[in-house]
Amino acid sequence: MEHGAVFSTTSEHDPDAPSSPISKLILVSSIAAGVQFGWALQLSLLTPYVQVLGVPHQWSSFIWLCGPLSGLIIQPIVGYYSDHCTSKYGRRRPYIVSGAVLVAFAVILIGFAADMGNILGDSLIERTKPRAVVLFVIGFWILDVANNTLQGPCRAFLADLSGNNHSKMSAANAFFSFFMAVGNVLGYAAGSYPRLYHIFPFTKTKACEPYCANLKTCFIFSILLLTILTTLACSLVKETPLSSIEANRNGKELEGEESKLFFSQLGSALKNISKPMFLLLAVTSLNWIGWFPFTLYDTDWMGREIYGGKADGTAIEAKLYDKGVSIGSLGLMLYAVTLGFMSLVIEPMARCLGDVKRVWGLGNFLLATCLLLTLVVTKMAKNARGSIPKPPPSDVKNSALAIFAVLGIPQAVTFSIPFALASIFSNASGAGQGLSLGLLNISICIPQMIVALIIGPLDAAFGGGNLPGFVMGAISATISGIFAFVLLPNSTRQQEN
Repeated sequence: MEHGAVFSTTSEHDPDAPSSPISKLILVSSIAAGVQFGWALQLSLLTPYVQVLGVPHQWSSFIWLCGPLSGLIIQPIVGYYSDHCTSKYGRRRPYIVSGAVLVAFAVILIGFAADMGNILGDSLIERTKPRAVVLFVIGFWILDVANNTLQGPCRAFLADLSGNNHSKMSAANAFFSFFMAVGNVLGYAAGSYPRLYHIFPFTKTKACEPYCANLKTCFIFSILLLTILTTLACSLVKETPLSSIEANRNGKELEGEESKLFFSQLGSALKNISKPMFLLLAVTSLNWIGWFPFTLYDTDWMGREIYGGKADGTAIEAKLYDKGVSIGSLGLMLYAVTLGFMSLVIEPMARCLGDVKRVWGLGNFLLATCLLLTLVVTKMAKNARGSIPKPPPSDVKNSALAIFAVLGIPQAVTFSIPFALASIFSNASGAGQGLSLGLLNISICIPQMIVALIIGPLDAAFGGGNLPGFVMGAISATISGIFAFVLLPNSTRQQEN
């Protein structure tokens, strides 16, 4: 029932209910822009930032373990309990709001880590800032917990609103991917502009030089954006509370379920997982082994391999590194623009190719090609630089930026198709949307943990650069593409079933 501008839904827990208007899907999907604004800053600026705080390059990947670890634990738990939540505010909205509050707290802790570390005793002269690093890591962990608390229920809410309409379910995930791209554009644009901190002059302190102050300013903007979008979506799109009676009607006896340990429920879900869902998790895992090396070190690659700089090198090398990171953020902004455009055409592409799994397979092959091209562009930059530290010529820089831009195509596929397929397979098997999307997140988190553990030593074994990890990613993406074509069932057949 609708009252003016306020939308409500009375049957989001019923898979046989009619789907909701597109306007609802757009409002809920828009939260992704606020989440991704902060995530874009995390991806583009925080790996260089931890090196500024004194963490060596080969160890920086271990800090990223907190993301997949929290996702491995938090998102399935949040998904499960949001499926069963009987709050008067609905099933998903309490978790969405809680996640947004945690995001705000975490980015404040990260942004002000250098200042707080200095207050607690970090030296302004010493390169390593141990207290700031500890605060940064705590904030980083909280941020990843918050993101997993927020994003899983958002996607489950979209699946609820889509009802049993698979076309709208795919469209909802495309909208979510589109708004992620919008957030990426804003985040990468902010990160690539080195004078943004002048808007808030107080962000620059003795312990927080311009690079740190710029990061702090970017996070302030991300908090404002996320607060506005979450408030609008959760105020205008209402949920009808899920009562215990309704839960029992769907075969979910809340009291009996909650008396058991969550992980026994998760184990049961994994044991009884359908074959299509199992294959989806396998292809997703390989896909993310392909993505994570570049996701972790994209701007570091620009600063280190393309510009020939070092975060801990001479003054000239440090300046080149900072310039490369800034240009890398520009490249990520181009990638985000491509991502946004492609998010809107994935559905037509799937219809043209006959099934979404073909789009996913081709996207994996394109990802592998781009990762291998980083070797070619790195060789070009090294030859042009010679033994003298200097910026790359324009053709090398433009080639690197082109790789970033093209990567937006397979990223749009990764952000959309696996989640749409998980919702479709979930409906086909009668599983809860929240827990099913939580299981999908496990297939993303475990590969990230594997990559985070081995990529630092792997890169160090081959000279300390980023290319060995990129080659590993290309191999995994190729295998994922083959499996997408060969192993995954047709989604159209699942819809018919």
